[in-house]
Amino acid sequence: MMALKVAVAGGGVGGMAVAIALQNQGHAVTIFEQARAYGRIGADVNLTPNAVHALDHLGLGGALRRTAARPEFRISRMWDSGDVTSKLPMSAAAEKKYGAPQLTIHRADLLDALQAALKPDTLRFGARVSGVRQDETGATLQFEDGSDFNADLVIGADGIHSAVRHALYGADAPKFTGLVSYRGTFPRDAAPDLPNLDSFTKWWGPVPELQIVTFPLNQGREIFVFATTGQKDWTEEGWTLPGDIEELRAIYKDFHPEARALLSACTNVTRSALHVRAPMARWSEGRVVLLGDAAHPMVPFMAQGACMASEDAIVLARAVEGVGFDALPEALERYAQARIPRTTRVQEGSLANDWLKKGGNADWVYGYDAWRGLEAQAA
Repeated sequence: MMALKVAVAGGGVGGMAVAIALQNQGHAVTIFEQARAYGRIGADVNLTPNAVHALDHLGLGGALRRTAARPEFRISRMWDSGDVTSKLPMSAAAEKKYGAPQLTIHRADLLDALQAALKPDTLRFGARVSGVRQDETGATLQFEDGSDFNADLVIGADGIHSAVRHALYGADAPKFTGLVSYRGTFPRDAAPDLPNLDSFTKWWGPVPELQIVTFPLNQGREIFVFATTGQKDWTEEGWTLPGDIEELRAIYKDFHPEARALLSACTNVTRSALHVRAPMARWSEGRVVLLGDAAHPMVPFMAQGACMASEDAIVLARAVEGVGFDALPEALERYAQARIPRTTRVQEGSLANDWLKKGGNADWVYGYDAWRGLEAQAA
């Protein structure tokens, strides 16, 4: 089989994961990332067993575990009484059941692990994609500086505002959900007496727009806190805008003391809007295909954004394995149709925001094997 020349737009979790998988097959891959460098921004990535299993089999298991934490349980608690309504064993229990544990990791550490697994010079920073064109000879990524890059296969892993998606299906703005998310961290020793700091815990509020999620990072040395509030509209740009911690504490003043203590331990927070798009019926045209948030952006209430992107990466790589240039369109369609039912279900479930509130079966999410993603599995 001839090695393919692959261009990936976007150097996030999905973009780098698919690049590693394709390089392992012998393909020549170049990633184009708009950022000029990776910074230590964006605090959290929650990798549930389905994603950890996918990444472990890329050879990343050791690197992930060197910095990640390993939550003991996934707990649901009520905002006022503190009652536990669901408690799902993770860690060793998840590893025994699903073949991998849950890992919670700083986004920068995850990107470092992925980048280290790439071949040298795979990643090109400061490359802002403006569009894509294709003909019978292949596909071409176009950049804002007027340059372009010819490839056999173009993968759009460039996020919710994907330029590749816009080129394929037209420009459309994502929909603001009416929710603003706040993120912060604190050293574990700032609140050592709080219970369940070694677990993933969600505090369910009296209305859907109020919730607090917390879990450990950096092998338990830091605690991550996520909360949301309602807002009528949103016009600001940015993922890490400064937030007002005192204002956030005031909004949650009626929550259980243990929930309020999480916000009290945070000295500052960042904020960003939560946007969504409707599920898509198609992800590929010719030799151009979408992956991750470019195809299926979702709110984080099932903690599956990075997990679905990781799964996509493996299934896409498996779909093109052993496939020549002429058969690429059919292979990409096979990938998309294998993934769309599952990601649509997760998009819709995330937006409903009631998953595992009072227990339930997590097997259909956590037990999915991306390495068999082209075969029939529970969607």
